[in-house]
Amino acid sequence: MDSLSDPDEALIAAVARGDAAATQALVSRKLPRVLSLARRLLSDAIEAEDVAQEALLRMWKQAPHWVPGRARLDTWLHKVAVNLCYDRLRRRKDTVDANEVELVDTGANPTQRLDQQQASAQVEAALNALPERQKLAIVLCYYQELSNIEAAGLMEVSVEALESLLSRGRRQLKALLSEQRTDLLGGGPPAKDRKPELKLVTSKLSAS
Repeated sequence: MDSLSDPDEALIAAVARGDAAATQALVSRKLPRVLSLARRLLSDAIEAEDVAQEALLRMWKQAPHWVPGRARLDTWLHKVAVNLCYDRLRRRKDTVDANEVELVDTGANPTQRLDQQQASAQVEAALNALPERQKLAIVLCYYQELSNIEAAGLMEVSVEALESLLSRGRRQLKALLSEQRTDLLGGGPPAKDRKPELKLVTSKLSAS
């Protein structure tokens, strides 16, 4: 497949023609991804929603001017969202606390839910402690699942530079999580007893 082959090409063309159904379909497809990205970078649910809305509005405005084949819409939208997030981060005066918690299993009992909340908060805190560029590389490649080529293009670095950021970010993230949970990387309870969010991140880092 061509590296610029875009699964959103037909939809963005329909949006440009004023097709309301296509607009709704494209928003439904992209909103969860943009919202997830903004939440990871901002650690603030309300600000993340604002960023997602602004990014999607810019996508809608860009539709009539979109040139097929020049870039993938998903990569372009990620870059818009990242820039909007960084604008907000630059305006902040205080360090952001990890306050956005994802519940892994809404059917879990109260004790399990508390453990999952604590695990999510630990992961968020570790991500927020990474240098900005390392955090962005981790989020784009592991959470947003962009390819290394796409992530490198978005960050305006070479693939080799991106891989270096990922390598350093993984090492530091492992160290930070290990400090918070001494049983995370060994010497603790069996894997089945570990908190789901921490297991997920550990498996992603270990597989890289």
